[in-house]
Amino acid sequence: MTKTTSRLLATALSSFFLMGAFTQVQAGQASFVVDAQSGQVLEGSNQDDLNYPASLTKMMTLYLAFEALHDGRLNWDQKLTMSENAESKEPFKLAVGAGRKVTLREAVEGIVVLSANDAAVAIAEQLGGTEQAFAKTMTDKARQLGMKDTVFKNPSGLPDPEQVTTARDMATLGVSLMRDFPEEFKLFSMRGFQFRGMKLRGHNNLMYRYDGVDGIKTGYTDASGYNVVTSALKDGRRVVGVVMGEKTASIRDDKMASLLDSTLSPSSNATASTIPGNQPGATMTDSQPTK
Repeated sequence: MTKTTSRLLATALSSFFLMGAFTQVQAGQASFVVDAQSGQVLEGSNQDDLNYPASLTKMMTLYLAFEALHDGRLNWDQKLTMSENAESKEPFKLAVGAGRKVTLREAVEGIVVLSANDAAVAIAEQLGGTEQAFAKTMTDKARQLGMKDTVFKNPSGLPDPEQVTTARDMATLGVSLMRDFPEEFKLFSMRGFQFRGMKLRGHNNLMYRYDGVDGIKTGYTDASGYNVVTSALKDGRRVVGVVMGEKTASIRDDKMASLLDSTLSPSSNATASTIPGNQPGATMTDSQPTK
């Protein structure tokens, strides 16, 4: 076999295995609902299949921001500079311009309500220096929380073929946010905010249509389909639900509403399995992340 033939064969095999890895992550429909207090699993379908998180990624960015607040590395009035890199992240952003500053509170509220990509990058660069370094911290934290199948590559959820997660892992993250940062978690119930004279309304439609929903995050890219993590409370029971890979936002929201109907009803029964932690938590239903 010639060297040229060997190189071509190696390239072909490499491409084959690479394509095979990517075809395992194809916006397959998945769902998962857990009781946030007990950790009991109430519903699951393809919950351990790999999917792209899209803007659900920002849940971990916020987790690390809240952690930094608690240990004194950040404060709410701290100014974050929008780098040219941050300013370049379309489509959803605060758009203040490269070189200008926002406070941490503005950045967090921009992520919660608008799914602002530039705000997520500004937080990442403040805490990690670069998106890449911060993404490694995100993945390390995911492992600490019990998210065994998640890999983060950026703080925003913008497309990256190596950034993957599962419905189960996203529920674990939602529960962890609620459990570890109960005061900050209340921010996820925001339906809008004022930013420098502008009144901005969020696009978490489940917050408007389903009584008891009080957060968390939505996400969308072409590769991921429509995703959502949702926290809901009814008659003393709190659940965190995840829907991933749906074809439209309305189908995603309808499916989540149906899951909440069935799992929040008095007759719903939990399965024996639990998620890591077995402690109070919550979920987030938020915006359309990164189209």
